[in-house]
This record gives sequence, structure tokens and C-alpha cells, in this order.
Amino acid sequence: MPTATAITQIGGYISLVKLISLIVLFIAWIPLIYWVVADAKKVHATVANWTTVMFLAGAVGFFVWLLIPLFIIGLCMYLLAVGSTALLYVVHRNSLVDTYEKILTAEHIKSLLVNEEKQAQKITKGLEFITANKNKAPIPQMKTPEFFGFKIAQEVFDDAIWKRADSIILRPAAQQYDVIFVIDGVAEKQEPQEKEDIEYFIYYLKNLGDLDTKERRKPQKGKFRVNKDGQPFDWEVTTAGTTAGEQAQIKHFAEYNVMKIDEIGLLPDQIESINKLKENDNGVFIISGPKKNGVTSTFYAMIKNHDPFLNNINTLEKQPAGELPNVTQNVYSMSDTGTTTYARRFQTMLRTGPDIVGAEHCQEKELAKLASSAAKEKILYITMETKSVIEAVTAWIQLVGDKNNAIKNLAGISNQRIIRKLCDQCREAYEPNKDMLRKFNIPADKVKLFYRPGQVQYDKHGKPIICQHCQGTGFYGRTAIFEIIILNDEIRQALQAAQKTTDIVNIFRRAKMLYLQEQAIRKVATGVISINEVIRALSGPQSDSRKKTQQKK
Repeated sequence: MPTATAITQIGGYISLVKLISLIVLFIAWIPLIYWVVADAKKVHATVANWTTVMFLAGAVGFFVWLLIPLFIIGLCMYLLAVGSTALLYVVHRNSLVDTYEKILTAEHIKSLLVNEEKQAQKITKGLEFITANKNKAPIPQMKTPEFFGFKIAQEVFDDAIWKRADSIILRPAAQQYDVIFVIDGVAEKQEPQEKEDIEYFIYYLKNLGDLDTKERRKPQKGKFRVNKDGQPFDWEVTTAGTTAGEQAQIKHFAEYNVMKIDEIGLLPDQIESINKLKENDNGVFIISGPKKNGVTSTFYAMIKNHDPFLNNINTLEKQPAGELPNVTQNVYSMSDTGTTTYARRFQTMLRTGPDIVGAEHCQEKELAKLASSAAKEKILYITMETKSVIEAVTAWIQLVGDKNNAIKNLAGISNQRIIRKLCDQCREAYEPNKDMLRKFNIPADKVKLFYRPGQVQYDKHGKPIICQHCQGTGFYGRTAIFEIIILNDEIRQALQAAQKTTDIVNIFRRAKMLYLQEQAIRKVATGVISINEVIRALSGPQSDSRKKTQQKK
């Protein structure tokens, strides 16, 4: 049996198949070395080391192949030597490059087997992106940073639009990004994403918003649009650097809808009380609530409740949320800060002689005094940031500085919270506790059922059945709950005699004012909201307000 080579058969004949295989595999080894040299330079690997290793692997493997008597075993040894060395290089070079430049990965192999153009079209999910300059963004070339960002953007926005997210928050952690959707005002954690993927996503968003892609520390803000099946969705992206990485918030801008009084969440008796204010020709009404609780919507609804063709209506706002038809909306902008104050601008507006006046953010004593004096002859609506009606009236008295003047022309006060509405397609009914109904003066014979988010249902395969209306959250849209007091001469007289906060509390309770919790229970009885949602909405600021009241007692 020959030992020097396995290509020469017994009898002196040469196997052409084995000889050709030997030559082909040897020749294929040479371009492999050239590729390693070129690729190592491109990815900044150590060229000399990898070239030497690759050359020695092929040379040694070829020499061993010639020495082993059995051709097939020698072939396997050669392929093992060259192939394993090449794979080691691939693993090393993949660790040095971005995702889109990696080779022999599942994604890379898959991309080789499909048409790139068809694959790019397949991932669009019916979405197209419009840049800040109103240009349609083309589908980026595959295997580029832009394409990977485009791919993540398709997935994130398709999910966010389906779930009705108001905002998308991208928060960097150690090895990944936390992704949070704000849906109906509540933060909902999503599946975390790989850090590299979200970095590509933010990079793509910066291109859409015409931002500096190289700036990762300073705050930047830009706008863009996403069209989903022809429907436009406008977004604003804000980026800023942190110690953990670059964070981003993407906020959805929907067209502001100015609602009517009967659309903001008032109960029938509250609507009736508010409508009676239209019969007055003077007085100030305070619209209060914590931030992000719909105070502006109520402010606009109150203004809109008056006929703009019969009344000259003016408002003063720092940042108008929407347009009020036939109402003069004065804006206090940054350019005004160097020449005049908010209160002085308010005074200038009063001199134009409006019948009805609205002013947002009453935080200055000077403005409160002007509003209190003007309320002798005009109807005024002002907004304040407070947690309850009690807190609003005490803050108003302090701002005006004169208790009698503050109360003399005070027409009423409201305080509110925004709360999620139950999904009317998947909510489920249950029998309420009778003692609780009695506690809140709700006739048990008139309220048979309360409602709560429906339990998750499963199909025969054990998969959850998602409500297509609310996307499984149990809630759809938001409404508001209000506590309201409308003042009359008797209440004003009692307030002027009040010495402390508990006196005001007692006066309002004798006037049959219901607290937010009590009004919320009334709304629960209508089936619009749930008990647990009331607890969630009121547990924070409202409980703090009650604690302060108890301490003063």
C-alpha cells in the first residue's frame, strides 16, 4: 500500500478524480488567503498574524493530506485545518464589526437566499416615513446602518400605532434598552431591545428629524411623520445623552380636538351647574388640577361654552394647545419676557374691553389681583395647578392678598383628574358591594352592576385572545372626573368668616360639594370607569392633599 500519496492507485495508475480534487482545493486556498488579507485590513484586524496563521493552516493541512494513505481521511484533515482556521477568523472579525457587516450569521445567510428588494419591501408593514423636510424617505440600501435602523423603526412604530401609544420612551440600561409605551397616559413596559438595535433606530430617527447624527450628548429635537396605510401620524423625537448612553422620547402629536362641555367628562348635574354660569355677567371661575390632567381641555370647553358671536372673548396663553374659532387668543412668548411680564400682558388685554376673558397659569400675585378686580365687570376663567378645590381656593386667597376681594367675585371652582375609560367591548360586569354604595349615597336599587377590565380569554390552543379594540389593555380613551363648587352669596359670606382650612372644608361640605373620590364612584356606577382605575388615578396627589387637611385639623 502506498504511503507517500493516495492519488496513485496500485498498478501505477493515477486517479484523475483525486488529483483534480487536490489541485482545486489547493488553488481555492490561495484566494482565501488573499480575502483574509483584504478583509483584515478593512475591519482593522491584525493582518500579518492572520495571514501567517491562514497560510500555515493550509500548508500543514496539505502536507498532512499527502502523507495520509487514505485519501478521504487526508481530505477531511485538510478541510478541518483550513475550515476551522477560517471560521476562527470569521468569529474574530465579526466581533470587530457592526451587525450589518457580520458574515455567516443566520441573518447573513438568509439575506443571500432571498431577493434583497423583495425582502426590503416585505418588512415595511404598510409604513412609510416622511422627513422633517416633507420628503418621503426611500428604503435604505440593505446591509447598512440606515437599513438596520429602518427595520427596527418599522417594528416599533407598527406596534406603537396599533397599541395607540401617545409616547415611546427609549431608556438605556447596561446591556440593553428599556422600551416604554405611554398608552392613555399610563406607562406600559415593552420587551427590552438590544442596545445595538436601538442605537441604529435612534440614528435613523435623527436622519428623519434632520438632526446631527454624530451628536450624542447635547439635547436635540426634531419632527417627522409616519404614514400607516395612508393615515398620517406626526411625531417629535427628543434625544439627549446620559451616562448609560443616548436616550430618546418620541411623542405623538395628534390634532388637538376642542371639546364641548358635555364631552369632557362632567356628570349631568355638573353640566347643569356650569351652564348656569352663562347667565352671569361677571365673576371669576377657577379651573384647577395637577399637570397633565386635562385642565387646558376644560379651560377651552368653558370658553367655548359662550357664544363668540354675542361676546367679545379673549384669552392669554403661554402655549396654545389648539385653535378656538372666533376667539382672540393672545400668546405670551419668549420674546415678551424681556419687555413685559405675564401680568402686564394680561392687563393690556383687559384694556381692549373683552366681555369674557381666559388666562392660563395664574401663579403671579399681580395677575390674580388684576383678575379679581376685573371680575366685577367681566366673566373670567383662569387655570391653577392645585390638587383639590380646597387647595385652589386657599391658593387664590393668598395670591390676591385680600380675602374679601378674592371671594367677593368668585363664581366657582373645579378640580379634576384624567382617568382611563373601560373598553366597552371587553369589560365585564360584577355585583358591587352594597355597603360601599350606601357609603357614597348611591341607591342600591338603581345600580345593579359595576364594571372592570375583562379577564384574558384563551383559544383552544392556549393562546390569549386579544381584544382588537383596546389591544388587550382593558381600557380605551380617557375621561375626567371633577369636584365642583358653585358659589352663592351665602357661601361667600361664610368663606369670608372662615379662619382656617377646616372651616372652608365644612362650608363646602354643607353646600353638598362631593370630593373627587365620591364623584368618581358616581361615574363608576355609570359603567364608564372602574374602581381600581379610580384608586390608581387618585392615590397619589389626592391622598397627599387629604393628609395636609388632616394635619391642619
